[in-house]
Amino acid sequence: MELKQAKVLVTGGSDGYGRGIAVVLKAAGARVWVTGRSPEKLAAVERELQVHAIQADVASGSDWDRVMAAIGELDVLVNNAGAGGRIAPVAEQSDEEIIQTIGINLSGAILGCRRAAPGMIRRKRGIIVNISSVCALYAWPAWSVYTAAKAGLAKFSHGLYTELRPYGVRVSCVTPSWGQTGFNRAAKLSGASEDPERAAQCIAPEELGRIIQCVIEQPDHLAIPDLTVQPMIQDICPM
Repeated sequence: MELKQAKVLVTGGSDGYGRGIAVVLKAAGARVWVTGRSPEKLAAVERELQVHAIQADVASGSDWDRVMAAIGELDVLVNNAGAGGRIAPVAEQSDEEIIQTIGINLSGAILGCRRAAPGMIRRKRGIIVNISSVCALYAWPAWSVYTAAKAGLAKFSHGLYTELRPYGVRVSCVTPSWGQTGFNRAAKLSGASEDPERAAQCIAPEELGRIIQCVIEQPDHLAIPDLTVQPMIQDICPM
């Protein structure tokens, strides 16, 4: 797919990986829209990156309807929006916290795909990139709900791939690990990304953006259903 003048939506695009993806795809010539929940962050990214910003909660179907009405049919959908929610054993979480974590990390992406897919099917072209997490591949205490959501997103991506492949529409699931984002701070955690020297060796948002660009620009007869990216500094044992 040629990104020049392509209509691209990046959810969660006002910060972290989403902002980096928006920077790279905008530089490649795409017409980029970003969504997010913070008006202040959206206003800043719209001004700084010269992209279109729409305040929206991905877990809301009505918000998705409003976003799609504003943009029209998409060439590329990058479902990047996500959050750790409350990182704690499931026995210590409330129903509301669990539902919120599943909503932003899994249900929201499915709602977006439901709305983007019909136009892509009709035009027999398009690509959907779902951003999962290394937590989908491994298990750590206190991460069970977030892990379930991201693992669900990976398997959903596989199913959607089989549904859209006959129409020439590609679906990719990209699974990054430690990044130079505010994820740990938002989840009230400490980790490699909080140490400046170690953070420099984690995945930078624009580095992930260039990987997403590469996935999108593969020849139309090729697909990358799954791609995992992790920094060399991160030791996952056993792999």
